Amino acid sequence: MDLRVALIGYGTGGSVFHAPLISSVPGMRLAAVVTGAPERQRAVRERYPEAEVLDSVDRLWGASGACDLVVVTAPNRQHVPLARTALTSGLPVVVDKPVAAASADARSLAALSAVRGLPVFPFHNRRWDGDFQTARRLVSSGALGDVLRLESRFERWRPEVRESWKESADPRDAGGILFDLGSHLIDQAIALLGPPERVYAEIDTRRPGAAAPDDVFVALTHPGGARSHLWMSATAAHLGPRFRVLGSRAAYAVSGMDVQEEQLRAGLTPKDPGYGIAPPGSSGLLGTPGHETPEPTAAGAYHDFYASVLRTLRDGAAPPVTLAEAITGLEVIEAAARSARESAVVELGDR
Repeated sequence: MDLRVALIGYGTGGSVFHAPLISSVPGMRLAAVVTGAPERQRAVRERYPEAEVLDSVDRLWGASGACDLVVVTAPNRQHVPLARTALTSGLPVVVDKPVAAASADARSLAALSAVRGLPVFPFHNRRWDGDFQTARRLVSSGALGDVLRLESRFERWRPEVRESWKESADPRDAGGILFDLGSHLIDQAIALLGPPERVYAEIDTRRPGAAAPDDVFVALTHPGGARSHLWMSATAAHLGPRFRVLGSRAAYAVSGMDVQEEQLRAGLTPKDPGYGIAPPGSSGLLGTPGHETPEPTAAGAYHDFYASVLRTLRDGAAPPVTLAEAITGLEVIEAAARSARESAVVELGDR
């Protein structure tokens, strides 16, 4: 029998990412979607006619026996309350990033998860970017030697402020680019090089009319001395390389963005030919100056997150991302905010 999934929210997160990914995994079925907006309800019925459309989350909890997994992709301030209700209703839950607006809230969720004996899966899908998978393979294989520095960027040119809760300065909304894009970059750095020991950050609000940070630099020092330099910006009039990983033997550099988000927005799914495949000519470079060779980018595979969730729930396999890892990421974000506020390096053991 398929694992029945209920999706809370059908904005960009639900419609572009979660619903098509869930529907692409054999053994999973999108059983219900919660959305109150009539136009979104119509969109669900058109694309997923087999899914029940619920106009309020209360109807989901009233029929919690009709699903086996809840996915929360509502605005950030609703993540923890909805996840807690899912757990108390006896249901495991996937929570979009960031899991919470504060690490303390995420730790309280972890405590409830332990008491209920039900997993919470943070949706850090960027671990399945093709370029990150390529970098991870090169690091783990030793092709680069010892990693000295990771440079990673999510940069955009969006000089106009868009009306959205993501632009909110209210801490409960976890708005701003550090939470939005920084959650991904920090998670990737932790997955690649381990939890950092020290954090330094520069956090600015550059655009006229902006209330939340839109231009951020974060530097992490990892065990063994490797450093991550992470840039996230909505004000970059020139885009730097996506990754530059410098090792003691060689380096890997690649530009451009993973293709999956663009493909998903265009209506493609992992079932379609060419999904996740980087375009010709977009390979990175591996080697040293004068001795560089093209390094093809691995296929991206966001749906592997959900395939792994299925294995965890069905077979007891290790989860694709742990809540403890997400909590570490939130602690780094909090340390970055303190570092920028105090113009100081913050020891992660001294928060």
